[in-house]
Amino acid sequence: MTRPDLLARLHASRLARDQAGLLRRLRTVDERTGAIRRVDGRQLIDFCSNDYLGLASHPDLIDALGTAAARDGVGSGAAHLVSGHHREHAALEEELADWTGRERALLFSTGIMANLGVMQALFNAGTPPGRNTALCVQDRLNHASLIDGAQLSGSRLLRYAHADADAARQALRANEGQAALLATDGVFSMDGDVAPLTALARVCKDEGALLYVDDAHGLGVLGVAGAGSLTEAGVSPADAPLMMGTLGKALGCAGAFVAGPADVIDGILQFARTYVYTTALPPALAAATRAAVRLARLDPEGRRERLCAHVARFRQGAKAIGLPLMPSRTAIQPLMLGDADRAMAVAAALDAQGYLVTAIRAPTVPPGSARLRITLSAAHTNVQIDGLLGALAAACPASPGGA
Repeated sequence: MTRPDLLARLHASRLARDQAGLLRRLRTVDERTGAIRRVDGRQLIDFCSNDYLGLASHPDLIDALGTAAARDGVGSGAAHLVSGHHREHAALEEELADWTGRERALLFSTGIMANLGVMQALFNAGTPPGRNTALCVQDRLNHASLIDGAQLSGSRLLRYAHADADAARQALRANEGQAALLATDGVFSMDGDVAPLTALARVCKDEGALLYVDDAHGLGVLGVAGAGSLTEAGVSPADAPLMMGTLGKALGCAGAFVAGPADVIDGILQFARTYVYTTALPPALAAATRAAVRLARLDPEGRRERLCAHVARFRQGAKAIGLPLMPSRTAIQPLMLGDADRAMAVAAALDAQGYLVTAIRAPTVPPGSARLRITLSAAHTNVQIDGLLGALAAACPASPGGA
């Protein structure tokens, strides 16, 4: 019997992507200090990191990590439900729940695992194989992990026009009688805009759907005490029962959590395979994340205010030189270039001037919407921001009606 050759198919797909100029390549960072990266022996100022508050290199986190590692070792040794759940994990979960105003939080190793696990638990618990009739309604620009979570769960996935609460309502009303989850990013990772959470919460309340918010890029940055986009929007835990946050962006560590009502979180613990069947995060990393939560929550060094000032400075400077920034008020400032080759060329020109900015192309974003995803951090200085603007002015000539 002749079968299709899986390796040949993979090779052909890779070759096609290479010929289209869309091949992804790794770059190895040799050393990192604040916003500076040393890559291939050159120092580059990093304007594509998600370390929004500049906490990844904070001495408090480094001290907490080292102290806990000396006491508890490195690896947790097992899954949470076996023998891997450490007192540092439990304490971190309590602090995350308190920060976000929820009854309980549950740690996951990554944001992708959190989203996959939540949807698996919600859609598959108590459902015979192949009998899932639930509906998952999502923003068209949601993170890939939300889309994958719905598809892998076997639920019926409907995607509404970006940030259009009325379209979300129409999708739900057209499918009355089905259990439904409405999932959205809080801050959209490639566009930098914020979801209309108040309107979406109202839609879910009216239509009997459950609202789930992935706040990976809002936690630590938006809202009172940095508690996230839901807090900023004034949406209560009753109206948005479940939220996900990541620990590797504004908090500068790694991992993720889901927070919500205690009984719901316990249900996710029971049925989320990405939680049950994976080794727990290192306890020392949980200790470092606790230090990050305290810094992000109290913000004694004014890092959120500094980040906001950096965003304003960059947008004002971009407007002055006519750069076509997308309408974002967050740390994510996409520069729309359209053509993938042009985006790569501008990124290369910036690299030559000492600035690390990644070109984002299809399939991460739709074809024809290639961009530079410029991200700002409290770790940047005004001099570095102005330098980037000067390099952009040279590499990307002004277009009419820019920022």
